[in-house]
Amino acid sequence: MAVEELARRVGSDKIASLALKLVWELAAKLEGSGLLPLKVMNFCGTHEWTTVRYGIRSLLPSGVELVAGPGCPVCVTPGEVIDQAVKLALEGLRVYTFGDSFRAPSTSPRPPRSLADAKAMGADVRIVYSFYDAVLDSKRDSRESVFLGIGFETTAPSYAIPLHEGRVPQNLKLLSALRLTPPIMRYTVKLYKERGLLPIRGVIAPGHVSAVIGASAWLFLPREFGIATAVAGFEGVDILASLGEIVRMVVQGSPGLYVEYRRAVRWDGNPVARKYIGEVFEEVDSAWRGIGFVPKSGLALRERYRRFDAYEEYGLRPPGPQGYVLTAATDSPDLPPGCRCGEVVLGIAKPTQCPMFMKACTPSRPYGPCMVSQEGACHIWARYGGASAESLSRIGGARRSRDLGGGES
Repeated sequence: MAVEELARRVGSDKIASLALKLVWELAAKLEGSGLLPLKVMNFCGTHEWTTVRYGIRSLLPSGVELVAGPGCPVCVTPGEVIDQAVKLALEGLRVYTFGDSFRAPSTSPRPPRSLADAKAMGADVRIVYSFYDAVLDSKRDSRESVFLGIGFETTAPSYAIPLHEGRVPQNLKLLSALRLTPPIMRYTVKLYKERGLLPIRGVIAPGHVSAVIGASAWLFLPREFGIATAVAGFEGVDILASLGEIVRMVVQGSPGLYVEYRRAVRWDGNPVARKYIGEVFEEVDSAWRGIGFVPKSGLALRERYRRFDAYEEYGLRPPGPQGYVLTAATDSPDLPPGCRCGEVVLGIAKPTQCPMFMKACTPSRPYGPCMVSQEGACHIWARYGGASAESLSRIGGARRSRDLGGGES
């Protein structure tokens, strides 16, 4: 039975309690079989927000580890692209962007490190809600303009549709930093194996991305890597229900793909949105900040739309593979010295393990990219007490087990 149907019947509080009890009971079986610890990755930044905001880690058995993933577009946008947008703004072009990428810092050691800095220096930088807002605004005059386009498959249709339908004026160009999620998940799994890290055995896949590309896009995780996978919604009950299903698959030794977010996600996604993306963009090898240079993980405008390509128009080049092999995040040239954002978004390090966290890097003064966006793990932990929730998860385990039915029933 789909979780939304069950929730209607018994209430979301009840289903959350049932799901949590299931996680504890199944984790006890894993422990008895020597299969703990179990590492599960929250791919999406919004899943991480829900996890921290509602203290889900503090409710889990100590052997079940839920880590952040690379699903934060601002966090993974190369610093070089931000530098290019800043340069264009200071040269007199109007630059449009979203509110979070407005504050995203480049790797420059001194201002202007962001579009916010450029605006403070007099550049015409405008925050918009969508690409189409920039389309409408740029039509009001003929001034040369650029849109710093970040995002995953969820936002890609919002760029593709106006371009395909001929609604974008010639004076507006796109500086694409669009990225694709399945390739980075595949890259992450392989990186864990190459580095001999505790393997990821469960993935909570992104719900809104999957509404576009389809749940089937994640089949490679159980089929190729034996990773139990759940496509989840964004409420606490969605996370807990997905965790319960992931742990059940691990206990049974039968990793598969569970679509928890059936109220929004189809098996094949949104064919109309995918058609527009495919007609306007082509897949290209792309850099992910602090992570690596990943095959076929980005979107670039196809030849017939190149007249709207800011790289082409202004003689710029997308970041190449140099400097994008992750060894230690502190050695990555695409992150400020000491910043461990690359490891944080891969679930290798916790935000609190970064020496800059809540010292030189705070939500009001972000030093690294993971502290900027509402989907950045460091920002989330800083705002909603991820460190305290983590501490709570290590104490009171026996009491929580008893409360969830481990003792008297």
